[in-house]
Amino acid sequence: MKNLKKLLFLFMGLTLLVSCSDDDFFSGQRKIYELRSVADPSISGTATFIQNKDNSTTVELQLDGTPAGGMHPAHIHFNTAVESGGIAVTLGTVNGDTGFSTTTFSELNDNTSVSFNDMLFFDGYINVHLSSGDLGTLVAQGDIGQNELTGASILFVLNDVADPTISGTATFSQRSNGEALAVLNIANTPAGGSHPAHIHAGSVANAPGGILFTFNPVNGDTGISSTNVAALNDNSPFNYNDVLVVDAYINVHLSSMDLGTIVAQGDIGIN
Repeated sequence: MKNLKKLLFLFMGLTLLVSCSDDDFFSGQRKIYELRSVADPSISGTATFIQNKDNSTTVELQLDGTPAGGMHPAHIHFNTAVESGGIAVTLGTVNGDTGFSTTTFSELNDNTSVSFNDMLFFDGYINVHLSSGDLGTLVAQGDIGQNELTGASILFVLNDVADPTISGTATFSQRSNGEALAVLNIANTPAGGSHPAHIHAGSVANAPGGILFTFNPVNGDTGISSTNVAALNDNSPFNYNDVLVVDAYINVHLSSMDLGTIVAQGDIGIN
């Protein structure tokens, strides 16, 4: 009977330890960010940032579709994903069998102290790589902190000009910090081409106007250009709300050697 009581007390103690351990460590606040697919459309997931009671941060990565046996290095980088930047924090390697990794930190890789609250406003993004031998291939990626998209966006039509088969859209999505992610999506661009694109002052009807903002070139293979929008070429502030009211239009050009040939064009803002 005494031995039975001892076993019962031991079991209760272990149960109490297990049930309370997470509560003792985590404060309950958490933030979830989406990790979108990059190289493989079947792989995507989430990054969950959890506040610990000492105000350190635990990041749990959970990916769906990772191949069994794979090991995928992951990092938090500085800047937005479209701008790219150096590694800020090395996260736990994602296990391909489970798609999961977890990391707890209170410092960046350079030993700068960082709290959970700091991470909520961090200027960064997450990359998950194919392998330690192939860091150039990304399997998942997502903006975090102040770079998170709010869900607000506006789409402008870009009409054909030189080639009636080429047209598209320009979508501006608002970030938490007020900046914007601009995505140009142009259909039927020739493979291998690189197409410069700009925001010009004025309207299409009154073209040409001076260049206000330069996008990253449109990739002819994909028809896509992604650019962060925070300032005009003259460094004056230019955010999402400014896009809504700007007196301007967009030109997508055939090439850097032939800016006179326009493949897609459309008014934006108040036009």
